[in-house]
Amino acid sequence: MKEILTRALSGLLYVSLLIASLYWQHALIGLFFVFGLICMAEFKKLINLKSFLPYPIFTVLYLGFAYWETISNAAKGHDEACQILLVITIFVLLILIKDLFSEKTIPLFESKRFIITTFYLSSGFVFLISIANFEQTFTPLLLLGSFILVWINDTFAFLVGKNFGKQKLFPSVSPKKTVEGFLGGLFFSCIASYFIAEYTETLSFTSWLILAIIVSVFGTIGDLIESKFKRQADVKDSGAIMPGHGGLLDRLDSIIFAAPFIFLFLRLVTYVS
Repeated sequence: MKEILTRALSGLLYVSLLIASLYWQHALIGLFFVFGLICMAEFKKLINLKSFLPYPIFTVLYLGFAYWETISNAAKGHDEACQILLVITIFVLLILIKDLFSEKTIPLFESKRFIITTFYLSSGFVFLISIANFEQTFTPLLLLGSFILVWINDTFAFLVGKNFGKQKLFPSVSPKKTVEGFLGGLFFSCIASYFIAEYTETLSFTSWLILAIIVSVFGTIGDLIESKFKRQADVKDSGAIMPGHGGLLDRLDSIIFAAPFIFLFLRLVTYVS
C-alpha cells in the first residue's frame, strides 16, 4: 500500500509540474531544460559515457532553438535549421530501430554515443518544445494532447496486457510487454484522440487519430529501445529520482522518441492544408 501511495504521489507531482508549466511558455522551456539535463545524466550512465560534452551540446541546441522560437523573428533561418535537425534526427532514430530488431546489443562505440546523446536525447527535447511552439506560436494544447496519448497508451497497454496478454511482443528486451497490450494501448489511444480533438480544438479528429497511431507505435518502440539500453547496462531503471517509477527517462522515453515523428506529421499537415 505504501509503495502504491509513493508511486501515485511522485506521478502526480510529475504530471502537475508538466500541466502547470503549459500556462507559461518560459516555464515550459525551463522545466524541459531541467528534465533534459536529468535525462542526459541518466542516459550517460546507461551507455557508460564519461564525457561531460553532451551537457553543453544539449544546452546550446535546446536553448538555441528555444530562443529562435520564442524571441527571434528569424523565421526563415529557424525553419531551415529545424528541417536539417529533423532529417538527421529521424535518420539516427531509424538506425536505433534497426539496432533494436537486428542486433543482440545496440553497438555503442565512442562516436556513436555522442551521436545518440545529440540526435536522440537532445533532439527529442528540442522537438517537444517545437511541438509546443508550432509555427512559432505557443500552442501548448498540441503538446498536452501528445502527452495524454502517451499516458493513455501506456496505461491501457499495461491493463490489457496484464489481464489478457498471451503473445509476447519483444520478450528478449521487455518480457512483460504483449501484443495484446500493444493493441489495447493503440485502441484506447485512438478513442482518446476523438475527445482530444473535440475539447482542444487544435487539429481535426483525423489528424489526432493519426497522431494516436504515431504515438502508440513510435512511443512503444522508444520504450523498447530504452529497455534494451537498460538491459545492456544490467539495470532495472534509468535512475531513482521518481520514487516508485524509477528514473525520469523511464517516464519520458516514449514521448522523447515519438516527438520528431509527431513534429514531422504536423509539418506535413501544414504543407498539405
